Amino acid sequence: MSTAQPAQPRKPALAGVRILDLSRVLAGPWCTMTLADLGADVIKIENPAGGDDTRGWGPPNVGGESAYFFCANRNKRSVAVDISQPEGQALVRELLAHCDVVVENFRAGALQRYGLDYESLSASRPDLIYCSISGYGRSSPLADRAGYDYIMQAEGGLMSITGEAEGEPMKVGVAVADLFTGMYAVQAILAAIIARRNDGLGQRIDMALFDCQLTMLANVGSSYLVSGKEPVRYGNGHPAVVPYQVFPTRDAEIVVAVGNDRQFRLFCEQVLERPDIAADPRFSANADRARHREALVPLLSDILRTQDAAHWQARLATTGIPTGRVRTVGAALESPEAQARGMVSEVEHPTAGSIRLVSSPLRMSGTPVRTPSPPPTLGQHTDEVLAEIGWPTRGRSQPKVV
Repeated sequence: MSTAQPAQPRKPALAGVRILDLSRVLAGPWCTMTLADLGADVIKIENPAGGDDTRGWGPPNVGGESAYFFCANRNKRSVAVDISQPEGQALVRELLAHCDVVVENFRAGALQRYGLDYESLSASRPDLIYCSISGYGRSSPLADRAGYDYIMQAEGGLMSITGEAEGEPMKVGVAVADLFTGMYAVQAILAAIIARRNDGLGQRIDMALFDCQLTMLANVGSSYLVSGKEPVRYGNGHPAVVPYQVFPTRDAEIVVAVGNDRQFRLFCEQVLERPDIAADPRFSANADRARHREALVPLLSDILRTQDAAHWQARLATTGIPTGRVRTVGAALESPEAQARGMVSEVEHPTAGSIRLVSSPLRMSGTPVRTPSPPPTLGQHTDEVLAEIGWPTRGRSQPKVV
């Protein structure tokens, strides 16, 4: 196989693909931002009266924009248009003629009123890829119910297994059901693009937060289906592997992940210098440790509290047992590892000035992701986009734009 490098730099993977983004808040914008990172031209349609809901979700705010909006909207162009008006609907349909994919997360039936639903649009565009994102999916008995990440974490089982054993169910600190769905939507859209290149046909994609949350229960969901037993909460512990959790040291918390019996012996003999613990028949095998965790974990905690985190992590490193310090968000983002991987980007925003954003995690040697551009201001690219499609940017035919 030839390893010769191309004479010219390759374009981003999705260069030439245009996305009409009718979504807002997080799941849809997360999807379209990833597509934009990969090179797609994402045209974000926003209501002139405030735009995406998350523009107002502060503090913190900078330059009149919220940090929340910044997190999911880099590399996009904003067109402000009121799609409740006939002129706005006409503009969206005209834009559609220049787009490959539609992404929307309106309530069921909302876009049908405007003639912007899949059935209406695909009648004249059989190659259209149309991705709908909702709480429960268009075929669900709860299709008309609004979908919120918090509700999905609750109804999708995640909260029941998150939190301390004797505490209340807890949500995850970020909107993971939204993020799961956004990532799965990217996969579905990419698959639909490949399929269309094979046969020329588009399709509808029906993504549900509820479905994606169930999928991401992973081994916990599988364990229930196999055993019929409801999983329980273990706080920072692992339901099947012990010790595999957070431990307090003299100055900080660390995670110790002992994955097998050999590592446990090393942990006791070389890290803790307590071979007697490894020799205890209650703890010799993982299944035994899981049954006797209430005896083992306090014993280990008492020992680990006697030294600083750096002391224990240096010892753990010599054995190959995985460990990590519990960091704050700031410490994680400012870490040498994050800097080495380019996980923080600096861009110049029209109103906020120089801002820092979390970067795309995608690393591709041949078709790298786009150099990030700042999240757009509301309607920033309206005239630019309208000019590209030959739509008048001034005059009576102009829809309500910012």
